[in-house]
Amino acid sequence: MPEHVLIAGGAGFIGSHVATELLSHGYRVRALDSLIPQVHGPEKRRPAYLDREVELIVGDIRDSRAVAQALDGVDAVVHLVALVGVGQSMYQIAEYTSVNNFGTAVLLQALSARPVECLVVASSMSVYGEGLYCDVDGQNRIPRDRTLEQLKMGDWEVRDSSGRPLTPMPTPEDKAPALASVYALSKFDQERQCLMLGRAYAIPTIALRFFNTYGPNQALSNPYTGVLSNFASRVLNGRPPLIFEDGLQKRDFVSVYDVARACRMALETPAAAGLAINISSGQAMTVKEVAERTIAAIGCSRIQPAITGNYRAGDIRHCFADISLAKQALGWEPQITLERGLEDLAAWLGGQTAIDRGLEARAELAARGLMV
Repeated sequence: MPEHVLIAGGAGFIGSHVATELLSHGYRVRALDSLIPQVHGPEKRRPAYLDREVELIVGDIRDSRAVAQALDGVDAVVHLVALVGVGQSMYQIAEYTSVNNFGTAVLLQALSARPVECLVVASSMSVYGEGLYCDVDGQNRIPRDRTLEQLKMGDWEVRDSSGRPLTPMPTPEDKAPALASVYALSKFDQERQCLMLGRAYAIPTIALRFFNTYGPNQALSNPYTGVLSNFASRVLNGRPPLIFEDGLQKRDFVSVYDVARACRMALETPAAAGLAINISSGQAMTVKEVAERTIAAIGCSRIQPAITGNYRAGDIRHCFADISLAKQALGWEPQITLERGLEDLAAWLGGQTAIDRGLEARAELAARGLMV
């Protein structure tokens, strides 16, 4: 079993929780993080939420010298480095590809010369594009992309070739990828690079496909982070959460504590090597309902979600997880309900301030023709 773990991206939202989880189970933890201003602010200071026992190396994953320094003496790696955000990835194409794709290549180049006992890589639900659906006869169907003409008319649902709406189903890992954004493409590349090179160099490697992750330590002033963080940022500023389409699109939300536990269990389960595994709650919920629950948890009942009727390039309609493989391969299942998770998030939010940059992000997308 590994004892000394490097978390690439360890000062970020998920990384900080993985660090705490590992430390609580007796691991030594080192983090490599570039402390990008969009997440950590212009000062690039070590975040207060990062456990003091974590050794932090400030460096870019694309810098081979920083990576070599970070890998010295460790025997396992949790790779969480990624620029996040479907919308932003569609116009910061070179930067997303550089950090996510090339950064992973630099890490793997180093690991090819110095293999470790285990590699866990963060993949994403975004690799699926639309989730799995079934037709009126109950047959599973891989959906076609919604057309721009359809979306401009406010016809949001996914339909079959005859125009009949399809019914969303829990999405298993064997559903074919359908990459709808540069971000999704980069996450699939990270996943495949790691699994491919892990196999070639006999490094037991597991890819965890995280669904919508939420919880304390999320960057509230980064409009391209998770949807719940964006909702909370708006509410903390006395403004309604902004929801694309009609708000009835279904997603699957998972507590960061459950995600951190999944990362630890993956390190401890070499038999799962070579697998890509969904990590989520397995519970479908509309985005509108999640916004309403977030508002209620924060205690701002006078605010109501704002349904914009806009569509953002790269978005999908429905996707929620089948988590049976996680239960089978890792012995993992979620422990934090949405109600409990939102209570915990609301308690943390009580001591936070947030700069609401949601309208700036929407204006950027609109100016580039990426929102209709």
